[in-house]
Amino acid sequence: MGNRLSKIYTKTGDDGSTGLGDGNRIGKNTPRVEAMGSVDELNCQMGLLIEELDPEDKLTAILKRIQHHLFDLGGEISIPGAEMIKGTHSEWLENHLDHYNADLPPLKNFILPGGSKAAAQCHMARAICRRAERDVVTLSQVDTVNMPSQHYLNRLSDFLFVVARVLVRLGGAQEVLWEQTS
Repeated sequence: MGNRLSKIYTKTGDDGSTGLGDGNRIGKNTPRVEAMGSVDELNCQMGLLIEELDPEDKLTAILKRIQHHLFDLGGEISIPGAEMIKGTHSEWLENHLDHYNADLPPLKNFILPGGSKAAAQCHMARAICRRAERDVVTLSQVDTVNMPSQHYLNRLSDFLFVVARVLVRLGGAQEVLWEQTS
């Protein structure tokens, strides 16, 4: 692959539009661009989370693979009609989710984000993932969306919730339980 970004600024977006992967231009405030932005933000947050973890850990490798999935998903959204995410991506997540959830104690209370820096970063990724999913649902109401992508984001937020619980334990900390204040 040759140089793809030889010039970073083009000034073509100064009018409030942006280019899609298929060459078409649309407004920067459209549902498609909102969804692309949320997926990009999620990928950035995943990078922050990964930097908190042992680079040699299997979980780190899984999270890095998810970053690649998210890049594919963002590319898919940027090309109307594209289908890069498949049902097998969600199945892969489900397998890892089941594996990591198997040893966790059942939840008897709501938990709050925290317990460790890595767990808090993971909860932040989970919250951004939920927003990305909402943005993809919004897009699906005005344009065609690859449904496996929507399913993938739903599974990913569940996976990130479980991973946050795992990270608290790996860090030797305790989950922060919600206490009703009134």
